[in-house]
Amino acid sequence: MVFGHNTNVTRDGAVYHVQTEDHGVAHALIDTTVYCRGHVLHRRTNNYLDLLPLDAEREAAMKARLDQQHRGVLEEIRTGVLLLKPPPASLIPESSTLTLELLNAKSWLAGKRAKLHIAVRHKEGGSGVASAHVVARIDGAETSGGFTTKTGKDGQAHLEFDMPRLSGAEPVLVIEASEGKAKGSLRFQLRAKPRVPQV
Repeated sequence: MVFGHNTNVTRDGAVYHVQTEDHGVAHALIDTTVYCRGHVLHRRTNNYLDLLPLDAEREAAMKARLDQQHRGVLEEIRTGVLLLKPPPASLIPESSTLTLELLNAKSWLAGKRAKLHIAVRHKEGGSGVASAHVVARIDGAETSGGFTTKTGKDGQAHLEFDMPRLSGAEPVLVIEASEGKAKGSLRFQLRAKPRVPQV
């Protein structure tokens, strides 16, 4: 599974949203992007080609690098080492952006049952978005279709469904949310377990 973090950090009255994600073994990239008021202000990318092919130990090392890169950028913003100039409030796009977080990223899949606990927030300010429309789907499944719900007053939503059979080479869990013109999405690459041949 692809790992990632989403964190808001405030400095000098401006809220910066820091998103770090692993782009999967096909790209072997750890990518950190810093947003403010819907605009990208900074991007940092490092590869982990030296850890391929991933096994359990190398995957743990990759995740440690991802965590370290995310924490490093947060600390640089907090301490002023990374100098960022927030865009004027007048440049906030009409179609504001939502941030999504899978709160149970390590435990959402139990056997063939998916239980997603999702938080939907405004990228600016980080407040929860009530009544946002949430859709989850598996790109690379044998059958197409999505599972939908809405967030509660706290901006959180729960989705539960049986995992469809995977057919694509690189299946992806896609979670999308929308509320008015505001939209956001999350993507997690899934790794199919190798099948044990029948004796």
